Amino acid sequence: MRVLALVALLSMTVFAPPAHAASVVEVPSFGPNPGNLKMFRHVPDGLPAGSPLVVVLHGCTQDAGYGTSSGWVSLAGRMGFAVVLPQQQSANNLNKCFNWFQAADTARGQGEAASIDSMVARMKADHGTGRTFATGLSAGGGMTSALLAAYPDVYSGGGVVAGLPAGCATTVIDAFGCMNPGRNLTPGQWGDKVRAASSHRGPWPTMTVWHGTADYTVVAANQREIVEQWTDVHGTDATADVTDTVSGYPRATYFNNAGSPVVRSHTVTGMGHGQPVDPGGSPQQCGTATAYVLDVNACAAYHLAQEWSL
Repeated sequence: MRVLALVALLSMTVFAPPAHAASVVEVPSFGPNPGNLKMFRHVPDGLPAGSPLVVVLHGCTQDAGYGTSSGWVSLAGRMGFAVVLPQQQSANNLNKCFNWFQAADTARGQGEAASIDSMVARMKADHGTGRTFATGLSAGGGMTSALLAAYPDVYSGGGVVAGLPAGCATTVIDAFGCMNPGRNLTPGQWGDKVRAASSHRGPWPTMTVWHGTADYTVVAANQREIVEQWTDVHGTDATADVTDTVSGYPRATYFNNAGSPVVRSHTVTGMGHGQPVDPGGSPQQCGTATAYVLDVNACAAYHLAQEWSL
């Protein structure tokens, strides 16, 4: 019964990519694939070598079309970066959730995490991509946290949307408490989970978190815990150094001892569980509202791209 409840909590409506997503193509063979994932990519015409790469991870029951609805595919053409879109298969997870809560799929060199690393390596080999970032929604957000912990030498930064801290769960049963009411650890305990995930000792990826205050699927307490985890990793505290607003919503920024922004937190007041978008044609607008992709007049993908200097 509890497993069924988890399925219900993580489930989202399947939607197909819009017709203009024809430039998103599958790469049938991309190297070692122990997690049995599919790889899709979008590379804008004429993209020069050394351009950034963004790994975009969908939520449960979604597919690579999330890259279009969230705005990442259109932004890639406008701003000049490549996108890789891992896609889960129902053979791995009935509702096509990335298995962020299974140690065998999140550890370095294993399962789904290793498959995604193969995709990144393929993009570098084929297109000479440079700085690499990861972002994802819900289960994709949980996998984003896991990737940054397991492969901190690969990623320059991450963007977790309505997701979970790295190491919050290692089994499907653990996942319930992480999602709601959340798991409260000290910053040091959270940071230790990242430090234990690889032999890497810095520099560390930056972290940005987007979360809605009315999210009752993955509660907003997870936003606080992710901030605590990554500020600890970067050797600073979880007290914001600068607070301002972005698209009318509160943002908090945390600097390391060198004065560089290493963690950011965006709080979307009144938003439920989903990816923030702002459909329209102005430079700051992007995305298409659909199930769990929510029009809140703020496109998280655009603001992440700005913070990452894409």
